[in-house]
Amino acid sequence: MKLLRYGPLGQEKPGILDAQGAIRDLSGVVGDIDGATLQPEALAKLRGVDVNALPKVAGNPRIGACVAGIGKFICIGLNYSDHAAETGATVPPEPIIFMKATSAIMGPDDDLIIPKNSIKTDWEVELGVVIGKVARYVSEADAMNHVAGYCTINDVSERAFQIERHGQWTKGKSCDTFGPIGPWLVTADEVADPQNLAMFCDVNGHRFQNGSTKTMVYGVRYLISYLSQFMSLQPGDVISTGTPPGVGMGQKPPLYLKPGDKVHLGIAGLGEQRQNVKAYAG
Repeated sequence: MKLLRYGPLGQEKPGILDAQGAIRDLSGVVGDIDGATLQPEALAKLRGVDVNALPKVAGNPRIGACVAGIGKFICIGLNYSDHAAETGATVPPEPIIFMKATSAIMGPDDDLIIPKNSIKTDWEVELGVVIGKVARYVSEADAMNHVAGYCTINDVSERAFQIERHGQWTKGKSCDTFGPIGPWLVTADEVADPQNLAMFCDVNGHRFQNGSTKTMVYGVRYLISYLSQFMSLQPGDVISTGTPPGVGMGQKPPLYLKPGDKVHLGIAGLGEQRQNVKAYAG
């Protein structure tokens, strides 16, 4: 299933894509695409719904973040060896974990706003993993049983805030609009191998990132098990698993986003995002 949320900001309704790619309204079946809906029993019930009998959504509505009420937005840093190399960093002996504020979350095609005082806003296409079952001290062998599905994420970053200011990375990752998620959540049963998905990111029509999840240092199975040793993962939590090379910071010379730029990114089978970059207007 491809689950999504559509409608004006703050008024999104749950939806599902039919076989022809049309949006069908799920609001008569579930309240939202959230942690409760993403648990195994709830997803099993959804699979029994006749999608073609659901109301078809007219027009071309705005698409919101594909998961509502996200409790934790967990990110993994330097999880592709070639990306680590381009930034002058070394691959860490254990995954680097940081949190992205949930206030950064937005729809996949909403405007990307360059923060006030930003000089180094950057792009990062990443595989998102959405938790569907509580994970606490789980083994790698059992880890995938806790995944509801996958999605496309742009882990937008302000490098000066992230690296040149004191403290942790979170403040360079959490500005408003820095967390586009979607367009849809593809349930785990439809993703044969999350470690073999092509991914790309274009800026103004130029391809900067052209990678694959197969080059991740720490794979999805390991990350879920690892994270669950330090915190419980709850239904609806999202893990952003790192980015391949080609970010703006890694260009020679470095290249960062400016107002008027257009960002286009996607992951095979998980959908694409398109963001217009705008200046902070107060």
